[in-house]
Amino acid sequence: MPRITPSEELQLIESIVAAHPNGIRISDIESEMVRRLSGKLNRRTLQRRLQKLIEAHRLTAEGESIALVYKFASGVAVAISGVAASVYVGVAEAELYVSVSPEGARIRDQVRLPLMNRRPVGYQREFLEAYQPGETFYLSESLRSQLHDMGRTAPGERPAGTYARDILSRLLVDLSWASSKLEGNTYSRLDTQNLIELGQVAQGKDTIETQMILNHKAAIEMLIEDADEVGFDAFTFKNLHAVLSQDLMRDPQASGRLRRRAVEISGTVFHPAALPQVIEDCFEQLLSKATLIPDPFEQAFFLMVQIPYLQPFEGVNKRVSRVGANISLIKHNLCPLSFIDVPERAYVEGTLGVYELNGVDLLRDVFVWAYERSCQRYLAITQTMVEPDPLKIKYREALIRAVQAMVKGQLRPQPDVIAQVARDLVNEVDRDAFIQMLTDALGQLHEGSLARYRLRRSEYLDWQQERYLKVTGDKAK
Repeated sequence: MPRITPSEELQLIESIVAAHPNGIRISDIESEMVRRLSGKLNRRTLQRRLQKLIEAHRLTAEGESIALVYKFASGVAVAISGVAASVYVGVAEAELYVSVSPEGARIRDQVRLPLMNRRPVGYQREFLEAYQPGETFYLSESLRSQLHDMGRTAPGERPAGTYARDILSRLLVDLSWASSKLEGNTYSRLDTQNLIELGQVAQGKDTIETQMILNHKAAIEMLIEDADEVGFDAFTFKNLHAVLSQDLMRDPQASGRLRRRAVEISGTVFHPAALPQVIEDCFEQLLSKATLIPDPFEQAFFLMVQIPYLQPFEGVNKRVSRVGANISLIKHNLCPLSFIDVPERAYVEGTLGVYELNGVDLLRDVFVWAYERSCQRYLAITQTMVEPDPLKIKYREALIRAVQAMVKGQLRPQPDVIAQVARDLVNEVDRDAFIQMLTDALGQLHEGSLARYRLRRSEYLDWQQERYLKVTGDKAK
């Protein structure tokens, strides 16, 4: 390839930076240029090019030292033409990918080779057996520390699942939509929100897509409601699979059961384990190792690597790994991983890297990018939240049961009725405050907040109808 001119280098640098709205380090810019130009640009030359773009107000620099990142200046359009366009794979494609490490880039390039040029491989049990919890780490210490800094939600000890419950309505929509989208689901986020909050099925969509999203919702609710009880055990993961695969399996008996027959995965030269005894043994070993991992982020990523690789179920394995990866985050009140905006191609290629090469680097790049994106999203939400009332935390479950009793029992929210419900749930010292909490909760109850109290829309509508009939009946008298 002929050498490109300095002006073309500037265009290429702009294109690379523009594809990373959260900023990109100079070392990552170098890696991208090496990949696209098949040659390395001198670091000092690259620094001069970057400085020139900053002076021209095309780029901005944020941070210091190793934390320094370059960002595209807002309001500036990218022009790609001539040689720069030919050496760059296209901004549109780059915008649909994540920032990758040099190791991740090598895996990406290998799994993009035609199938005929990739060597067929089977399940390597040694890949799982070689992992020693507390000694082996897919995520480096510095990376784990960075993830903890990003995902920390509040100081002090709180009951497991507290933070996830605080953002439950948003999390149900985000994770259900994003995880389903990675499976090719065509529901939009708004379609998903209307389905989850209002029960409205999107027109023109396949029933399988609708069922997939509803299954995600039920699975997330299961993990959050039972945050103290769920864990890295067969009971949890078999039930998680049963919920996620409900009415989606060709063989309904396979839902929630370990695989008993061979499966094939399209688009890869990887052949999963076929012997039921091997699958069962490795599944038990996988969960035992996950339980012993001391860090919640390492636990989450370990599941994303090993569950799809083992393929313990006949289908829905990646969905189990994505939702299951949130178990440790929910239990430790860390920001959850919603997979919002994760490019499908990057996720698929990261998974292929595990399948075919036992390489975790590209999937790790996707994991870190996805988690940073999730944290940015939920941090913006929590910044608008008020400091929680300690009494509401103390009586969270009691309030849920009280609201359920009122709605499911179709009771009118009158003072004497509310007082009677409260009397059965709260001690006398806090009863007056709890009565006020319950009164406020019932007054603020609407279709968009039903998940908070584990209510079905039909139950709420029946309650509303009953209230209306009683009110109109009283007026008639």
